[in-house]
Amino acid sequence: MQYWILKTEPDVFSFEDLINKKTACWDGVRNYQARKNLRLMELGDIAIIYHSNIGKEAVGIAKVVKKAYQDPTTKQDWSAVDVVPIEKLKKPVSLEQMKKDKILKNISLVRQSRLSVSPISKNDFERIKTLSKI
Repeated sequence: MQYWILKTEPDVFSFEDLINKKTACWDGVRNYQARKNLRLMELGDIAIIYHSNIGKEAVGIAKVVKKAYQDPTTKQDWSAVDVVPIEKLKKPVSLEQMKKDKILKNISLVRQSRLSVSPISKNDFERIKTLSKI
């Protein structure tokens, strides 16, 4: 199993929207490295959902339920995956908290802030869960 961070703009599609929708196509990714990461995702992989722009915080956990396929919003060579919500974090974990944390300060979310789909280690995932007081 692999772990990921999926960034979304909450005014466009929030974690609450994912909860309400129950399953969502994670589409609209237009970055080559993020596309590569989408294509590396396997069934059952776990993702931290991160609200970018507004809030700048990790807010929930989702699971990949469909591997990468052609993004239905374009005819160009972009990919999407399907995800379902697992749980909302009890307390959001802010970008500032991650930057100050000894374990998380070097994760791709901090180092490559514009990358919308990025891998994290199991230890990083567990640290975010701990910081959220799950």
